Amino acid sequence: MAVITALDRKALRDLWHMKGQAVAIALVIGCGVALFTLSRSMLHSLELTQVTYYQRFHFAEVFASLKRAPDALRDRIAEIPGVARVETRIVVGVNLSVPGLSEPATGRIISVPDTRESLLNQLYLRRGSMLTPGRDDQILASEAFADANLLEVGDSISAVINGRLKKLRIVGIVLSPEYIYEIKPGDILPDNKHFGVLWMNHEALSTAYNLEGAFNDVTISLMRGASLPEVLFRLDELIKPYGGLGSYGRKDQPSHMFLDNEIEQNRQMGLIMPTVFLGVAAFLLNVVLTRTINLQREQIAALKAFGYNNLEVGWHYMKIVLLIVGGGLAFGIPCGAWFGQVVTGMYAKLFHFPEFTYHLTYGVALTAALVSVVASVLGAWSSIRKAVSLPPAEAMRPEPPTSFKPTILERLNLGHLLPPVMRMILRQLERHPVKTGLSVFAISLAVAIIVLGNFMEDSVDYVMEAQFNRVQKYDMSVVTIEPVSSNALYEIASMPGVIHSEPTRGASTRFRAGPRSRRVSIQGLPANGTLFGLIDIDGNQISLPPDGLVISRKLGDILNIKVGDMVQVEVLEGKRPVKDIPVVGSLQDFSGVSAYMNIDALHRLLREGPVITGANMIVDARYEDQLFRELKTVPAIAGVTMKEHAIESFQKTVAENLMTMKAINLFFACVIAIGVVYNSARISLSERSRELATLRVIGFTRGEISGILLGELAIITLLAVPLGLWIGYKIAGGVVALLDLELFRFPLVIERTTYGLAAGVVILASVISGLLVRRRLDELDLIAVLKSRE
Repeated sequence: MAVITALDRKALRDLWHMKGQAVAIALVIGCGVALFTLSRSMLHSLELTQVTYYQRFHFAEVFASLKRAPDALRDRIAEIPGVARVETRIVVGVNLSVPGLSEPATGRIISVPDTRESLLNQLYLRRGSMLTPGRDDQILASEAFADANLLEVGDSISAVINGRLKKLRIVGIVLSPEYIYEIKPGDILPDNKHFGVLWMNHEALSTAYNLEGAFNDVTISLMRGASLPEVLFRLDELIKPYGGLGSYGRKDQPSHMFLDNEIEQNRQMGLIMPTVFLGVAAFLLNVVLTRTINLQREQIAALKAFGYNNLEVGWHYMKIVLLIVGGGLAFGIPCGAWFGQVVTGMYAKLFHFPEFTYHLTYGVALTAALVSVVASVLGAWSSIRKAVSLPPAEAMRPEPPTSFKPTILERLNLGHLLPPVMRMILRQLERHPVKTGLSVFAISLAVAIIVLGNFMEDSVDYVMEAQFNRVQKYDMSVVTIEPVSSNALYEIASMPGVIHSEPTRGASTRFRAGPRSRRVSIQGLPANGTLFGLIDIDGNQISLPPDGLVISRKLGDILNIKVGDMVQVEVLEGKRPVKDIPVVGSLQDFSGVSAYMNIDALHRLLREGPVITGANMIVDARYEDQLFRELKTVPAIAGVTMKEHAIESFQKTVAENLMTMKAINLFFACVIAIGVVYNSARISLSERSRELATLRVIGFTRGEISGILLGELAIITLLAVPLGLWIGYKIAGGVVALLDLELFRFPLVIERTTYGLAAGVVILASVISGLLVRRRLDELDLIAVLKSRE
């Protein structure tokens, strides 16, 4: 049975006397623990779900598309060293007519074997049944597409298959590891209502596209220890004669890239925010313990006089720290787990797994406890060491008095302009510069954390405004199945409601720069085009030169090339030319890796005439329905994209998720702001209670002594706010640099409203803290002041 010692009782009494400060610090620690628990547990849950799903349903590791290859090529692919399994299939893009949807939708139909289960990328049947062998009118639909359009098993949709409109019946709703993040090629946000993945019997799809005994897509799994670059090289050599478009590994597969990007963001943010919160908590512990020890110098001397050694005195104060940390853990771990459940629901809408369950492991909880204990102990160590090293004789004496001298204003003969109370406030602040500086710094960190928790919304708003108003100036775009004559642009321009149209030409290529290479789609744009703007992350317009490449800066970083360098461009379609082309421009864009050329220069590179693969259009909204009906009947069109749908998708996914994360960050930021400001006020009251009580005894009113203490808090807060805004800006810049990932990049944009929110919350916290401290001023023991301190 544990025995409560005299020092334990003293620790509990000390903790009770500083209960307000202890609770505030525990809440700050709890916020750091909650964010750490949330980020690490979500990271663990995502990674575990991803790995389990990939393994159970045999997600492929190598992917390649081609024009047409005989089935016999499959055996040659299987002979490549390191290849474990090979699955050949047919993949085609189609236009869809969905009940209840006036505008055309885009689909991707993938063939599955008629008589066996797929070897790779196996399907998880959510409801309904699998395909009946031999049927050419049945499909399986992805769950995201079906749910977005309220489609159920038994419903029918129509698809333009090889130029013919065919009615297809949904017999099953499925999930695929290949489409956890279901997104149309070329997009950065999912639009599940207008893009869906469908699966069809291989025999039926091959017959419809005259691909009997052939395939146009291949997926591969690798043996353990296989060389991915070697497999990709050999596969490219095999599929090149058959119109191969270049093979790539799992890391470049779109769904996997987006999921990995989210995991990496969790990993980065899981280090930044908890580190800041726990750092603030450690700083507060150091300040509180230092000042507590200064107030308990006589008690420390008495303890040592009674025979307590340095270790026992140090452990006494360390117990206070650990009790506060324990309170933070008791709040932080359950809070982090609860928010984890909220974020899990948010991710379940974005990523489509058969089962996505939030897991809080003992390892994460123990790590959170260990990190918070270590941070707190390190923060308190210097003050505890000071208590341990304090000799009894020195401890019995009060601290040396402050050196009193006129303030700067008084030395400038301006002191008479201030009332007596204000002069007392300024003297106190100036005579204790270290304490004043620490208080200002502590409150400035609270301001910075609020800026840090809210600036991302400003950055995303800026990106969306730039992307949809200055980059994508068109209302609608269409993409063709194959390159078509530029005369098709006149046909598009003559469609109902089309006010203006401009051609685009996309070409699949591989860039090589020394030992580095990357598959890139070059986008050809007209020289005098107005519907697609090359806008960098700072809002600057980049002109399109008549020759040469304009590349995204991220692509330049990957290939280690810059403006003025030459890059080898290997075209992966048509006549497949290979040519060195100069990089004449660099663009710091918002997402992905991109390359742009003048459309005429791209035609020369491809050794072709004036052909296009799509068009951007300005459309009269009054004729949209007529335009949609006509587009649904055009066999050459593979997909239609509406800017309006992209914005709607953003609002339903990114904006909703962003608001959830903003609410979580704001909650934690407000807690830490109140904790920091209240601590500063309480510490100041503890240090000056005797002095303020003395002023009451000699005739000062309650309002006057309140003005002294609260005036100090007000000045410290006003000094801290601009410093905190600057610190928040700098930390946000570091976050932006850490999140400079391949898929998404964000500018450092902080709106005045965010600065105003940060300043307002801290000022409000200061007012509330002042009111709480004001109540304690009325409880000062005036009798104790008349007793001399022994």
